[in-house]
Amino acid sequence: MRLLLATLLMTVLLATTSYGGEVATETPTETSASTLETDIASLQKEWAVIKYKETDKKKQLEMIDALIAKAEEFDKKHEGKAEPLVWHGIIVSTKAGIKGGIGALGLCKEAKKILEKAIEIDGTVLSGAGYTSLGSLYYQVPGWPVGFGDDKKAEELLKKGLQYGPNDIDANFFYGDFLLSEKKYKEAISAFEKALLTPPRFNRPVADDGRRKEINDSIAKAKEKL
Repeated sequence: MRLLLATLLMTVLLATTSYGGEVATETPTETSASTLETDIASLQKEWAVIKYKETDKKKQLEMIDALIAKAEEFDKKHEGKAEPLVWHGIIVSTKAGIKGGIGALGLCKEAKKILEKAIEIDGTVLSGAGYTSLGSLYYQVPGWPVGFGDDKKAEELLKKGLQYGPNDIDANFFYGDFLLSEKKYKEAISAFEKALLTPPRFNRPVADDGRRKEINDSIAKAKEKL
């Protein structure tokens, strides 16, 4: 088993791209599209604070539970839309990383179902974030008989995410992280360096700063193995 459940998915998180490259942050209008964008932006903003700013585990879990409830409301509000389901899956995955232990695997399975539903509706939304997030689960979760982990499936999904988000920071980061886990260090560094070249998302500074730190740490780790 490559990863212990206690540390499962600490880097997830998946993951995750902004709506159509960047989510609009203007005041909601009467149009459903604008309301959807605004709701997704609110999930992204709160997620970034929990993921990269809050350090107390108990408070993180309280905050992530509240955010999951909010995501569930948005699923109902925007029924038939893939975007809220993608972020719902990402948030549940993040809770798995915070919680750790045996309970994390159940959360990963829950996130998997949510992301699969999102992809079934429309896998192209959010620059393919559904594929990227699901792919990250497949290579970080233990394989049979403990979990559903599958490196071949992970690579297939991550490449699908890159197909729809070739210049997305998260799609490139998670592909690099997968390559790192496969001990393909030079290829991993190339993917990480491409992720660093992506333009900053003006409305997601906390997420960008946190992700770029993870990328630089991963590059250093890969170079140590060469």
